[in-house]
Amino acid sequence: MTLLSLRKLSVTIGPHQILTDLDLDLSPGETLGLVGESGSGKSMAALSVMGLLPDGAKASGEVMLNGQNLLALSEARMCALRGDEIGMIFQEPMTALNPLMTIGDQVAETLMVHRNMPRAKAQQIARARLDRVGLHAPRFPASLYPHELSGGQRQRVAIALAIALRPAILIADEPTTALDVTTQAQILDLLRDLVAEEGMALLLITHDLAVVSGMAHRVAVMKSGRIVEQGPTEPLFRNRRHPYTAALFEASTHQPPKAAAGAQRPLLVAQGATRIYRLPRPTPLAAHPELRAVDDVGFTLHEGESLGLVGESGCGKSTLTRAILGLDALQGGRITLAGRETGPQMPRQDRAMVQVVFQDPYGSFNPRHRVERLVAEPFHLTGRPADWRARVAESLREVGLSPDDRHRFIHEFSGGQRQRIAIARALIIRPALIVLDEAVSALDVRMRAQVLDLLAALRDSHGLAYLFISHDLSVVRNVTSRVLVMQAGRIVEDGPTEQVFTAPAHPYTQRLIAATPQIPPAWMEPEDDR
Repeated sequence: MTLLSLRKLSVTIGPHQILTDLDLDLSPGETLGLVGESGSGKSMAALSVMGLLPDGAKASGEVMLNGQNLLALSEARMCALRGDEIGMIFQEPMTALNPLMTIGDQVAETLMVHRNMPRAKAQQIARARLDRVGLHAPRFPASLYPHELSGGQRQRVAIALAIALRPAILIADEPTTALDVTTQAQILDLLRDLVAEEGMALLLITHDLAVVSGMAHRVAVMKSGRIVEQGPTEPLFRNRRHPYTAALFEASTHQPPKAAAGAQRPLLVAQGATRIYRLPRPTPLAAHPELRAVDDVGFTLHEGESLGLVGESGCGKSTLTRAILGLDALQGGRITLAGRETGPQMPRQDRAMVQVVFQDPYGSFNPRHRVERLVAEPFHLTGRPADWRARVAESLREVGLSPDDRHRFIHEFSGGQRQRIAIARALIIRPALIVLDEAVSALDVRMRAQVLDLLAALRDSHGLAYLFISHDLSVVRNVTSRVLVMQAGRIVEDGPTEQVFTAPAHPYTQRLIAATPQIPPAWMEPEDDR
């Protein structure tokens, strides 16, 4: 039995063809993975099903649900269907949830709007839905607000809201991209259980082939608004008959060159680093009013070394990073960079030795300024040289962009190009250390491979050291020579990357590695070659 059918679905925005002749089927209890690069049209296909296309978009073809074409329905009828027969989970729950409403009220609102249910009954069912997604009372009362929860907990609220009315179809658009591996595993297990127990059909949109391999019954591969290949997951992954599918696989297992081993001088040294936060009251994340976010941390990063820092959300990675950058003071211990102590009172010339590349490059740039000014921002630490424009052009060229791009605005670039501009900005004053804070987690597999190759080339040509902070353990394994594992503010394991991944000593490291999704090794060899 087919629940949802897309037939010749096409979408245009002005003169631009966004989707072209999409054909898809989704049955009850089935998970369909929709994969492809950023800009391939995956999210636009989901928005077409939901009737949430942007202004100016025109859709043609059919989106059939229970015998009715959703493209022909009025907005009032679509409002009745959304949340009732079709639920959607968005990538970023903090923007999908209302910050002014409690989590209980947000889940109950769906029941009250669609079922005209009394508030008391809606609140009772909302409590049951929150329990169903793992937010059990009394630790997670319905009176909490979204900002009082972690990212994974907020995503659970978004799922509770989407399944409040037990919809027939659940659309999950990159639901785990920003989550650490153990939280991701929990969310994926939850979605898998919902499909099995509730009989829902799940459309899982992602660029992570490893996630799809463990979740989807069938896969559809999208490129430039078209479906280039689809079929049952295992045969499609084994054979990869379309060149684009093969290219995605190659990029997902790509390993950039690592730094050559050798005796290097210490560059960044942490000794007993401790950072304590005083909390006004206990929260679901901290049962005590004192939180030791960084607790007696010690490590050494050498010149030219790539060091990984991994751990779950809330383990203290970001707090430690802020101390390394000199943005936060320590309550104990010290962190030195090239022998000089970091901290809020660091002189500018010391700050110039370290730069940072953030996860979201668009959020770290002023959209009103042109690229030339954005890339030149670090010169405020060293003074702007007379040849600063030539230096900007050189930095852009080094990251694979054109010097002419300096005249454009940041919104005119793709996600991967923005990240290249962020790297150019970090590179322009020739720092000794670049901190990469989830710098590739939001990129699709092919763009990620290109950026990682670029970072490896820049490391070798400029003798850079990298502190690579990520929840994606597969990336850390491929790009670092040594890794630190952080739990509850402490470094619980420190060693050569391959040794830590193949023979993890600490139980926490073992759990992290076990939770990391992987494509089955047997699927990497085509059936024809077996």
